[in-house]
Amino acid sequence: MRTNSVHPVDERLPAPRLLALGLQHVLVMYAGAIAVPLIVGRALKLDPEHVAMLISADLFCCGLVSIIQSLGFGRWFGIRMPVMMGVTFAAVGPMVAFANVMPGIEGARAIFGAIIGAGIISVLIAPAVSKLLRFFPPVVTGSIIAIIGISLMRVGVGWMLGGPAFLAQRTDVPKLLEMVDKAKAAAAAAAASAPVSLGKIPMIDNPAYGSLSRMAISAAVLVFILLLVKYTRGFLANIAVLLGILAGCVVAAGFGLMHFDKVGKAPWFDIVTPFAFGMPHFDPVMILTMTIVMIVVMIESTGMFLALSDITGKKIGQADLAAGLRTDGLGTIIGGVFNTFPYTSFSQNVGLVGVTGVRSRWVCVAGGGIMLVLGLLPKMGALVEAIPQFVLGGAGMVMFGMVAATGIRILSNVDFNGNRNNLYIVALSIGFGLLPLVAPRWTQHIAHSLHPLLDSGILLTSVVAVLLNLFFNGTNGDTAGAVEAAKKTEAH
Repeated sequence: MRTNSVHPVDERLPAPRLLALGLQHVLVMYAGAIAVPLIVGRALKLDPEHVAMLISADLFCCGLVSIIQSLGFGRWFGIRMPVMMGVTFAAVGPMVAFANVMPGIEGARAIFGAIIGAGIISVLIAPAVSKLLRFFPPVVTGSIIAIIGISLMRVGVGWMLGGPAFLAQRTDVPKLLEMVDKAKAAAAAAAASAPVSLGKIPMIDNPAYGSLSRMAISAAVLVFILLLVKYTRGFLANIAVLLGILAGCVVAAGFGLMHFDKVGKAPWFDIVTPFAFGMPHFDPVMILTMTIVMIVVMIESTGMFLALSDITGKKIGQADLAAGLRTDGLGTIIGGVFNTFPYTSFSQNVGLVGVTGVRSRWVCVAGGGIMLVLGLLPKMGALVEAIPQFVLGGAGMVMFGMVAATGIRILSNVDFNGNRNNLYIVALSIGFGLLPLVAPRWTQHIAHSLHPLLDSGILLTSVVAVLLNLFFNGTNGDTAGAVEAAKKTEAH
């Protein structure tokens, strides 16, 4: 009997099958891949053309970094397993915080500088990251993932309702001017020492905020996704979010609420150029913030790689793991250079390998090639940018809610009965993480340079959870539990 010496991971499939399976991987990750540039681009208040540019750059870099990770690049980069790389949701919170402090092109350049700096540091520290697993037991990882989901839910709700909460009302300027004139007249008639009160600033409800028709479309997208999840299996269930967004676009276009002017004007083909927004700014605090995020991301990637090793039956050693984690850092550098964001392995694609049983890394190389091509088609980026926010709202509730639910699932395996100290770790770390959400201006008396760090609930939770875990449980962490927690992470 003839034995095949080629491991299934290294098997090269026929081209038609390779392309079909690669496209399947692209469809599974597509909704998650386009979500981050949409969130950050709109948080930066960039114009539609620049947001479309971010999307094209993201798709291009997804493909390039996926090829490096799956195919390998020298001895230092690439896990050489079936891995699709995409922008991590873990970095969204800090990037949105940066965008709120410094919107526009300047804010984008500062974000890209922080990403490049964090990527360089990540490449250097990658071999040591796996040794940090003991500092990230399930009680820490679960708290971090839960606060990521909770923080992102604000974005999903904003999509459904028409923007952040402050847009619900606007100042009634004519009435305010009338009140000012009356106050001036009263001040002139009164004694100089008499106090004059202007009264409450008059506000007008924004009729576009919380529009029932748009909320109905968001709800329809959500219901459609839930129906697909309940009544379909396998591939269709895996792309339920993408199909829900497509269905929402059809409904929105039917009611005249989705416009394609920018799609018609966008060219069919264009090159993704580095530093399209200008040279990046390198802020030390922002780089430190993104570096902490990347450490968390690489801890999660460690779990993904170990899970993939189990699924494919191919053992990976310390050198392989270091090469995979280095690629997270290299991908992040590439992202910053090409005007996009930090990259990591997508958990849904790891799950797809288990569902399909196809273990060939060449499938993900093909998927990376497809993403590269999509990134060179500006019409694709313009089409994605044209998706109304309220359509994304229903899908966002699912995507971001699932991130929070994953954190809760990880925490469900934590021993709270035998070790009551874990309750304090979760309670305080999530409590600190909620500070920027419930009190956005809590840092107004703190040095402005620290705001990007303190405005991120994710980083506050990470720091507090790690420190409290060291205080209560010491350094003898549950490494096996940390690996299992990382394997369950779906924060991408």
